Amino acid sequence: MADHFEYRHTVGFEETNLVGNVYYVNYLSWQGRCREMFLKREAPEVLAELRDGLKLFTLRVDCEFFAEITAFDELSIRMRLFELTQTQLEFGFDYVRLDPDGPESLVARGRQRVACMRGPNARTVPARVPDSLVRALGPYLPGPRAGSGTPA
Repeated sequence: MADHFEYRHTVGFEETNLVGNVYYVNYLSWQGRCREMFLKREAPEVLAELRDGLKLFTLRVDCEFFAEITAFDELSIRMRLFELTQTQLEFGFDYVRLDPDGPESLVARGRQRVACMRGPNARTVPARVPDSLVRALGPYLPGPRAGSGTPA
C-alpha cells in the first residue's frame, strides 16, 4: 500500500499566466482539492459530520517550488499525514510531474495545517479529530523514512 493519497491533475490554460507558467495560487488550490478528494474517497463519514457542524479550518499553507510546470502537464499531488493531534492535522504534499516517456520529477512541495472546530461562527471552539477521519488516515500515519528519521 502507498504511504500517500494521490490526486491526479492535468494543468489547464486557465491555471497559467501570460508566460505559460502556473500561477502559485493553484498549487494551494490543488492541496485543498486533494484533501477534498481524500474525504470523498476515503472518509465519506466525515462529509456527514461537516453537514452536522464540523468545520475544518486551514490554519497555514505553504509551498516551495523546484521547477516550472505549464499547461497540459500531468501531475500527481501526493498527500501524506505529517502530524495528528487531538484537534489538528498537518499534511505534506508532493507535486510530481508525470512523464510517460521519462522519470517522474518533483516540481514542488507543500504543507497544510488544519484544525477541527465546532459551533456557530462567533463561538467556534476546537473539536477532536473525528474517529472516522483518524481511521481513514491510518494508512498514512507518519513513520520514519528509510535512513532519514523524518516523517514520511
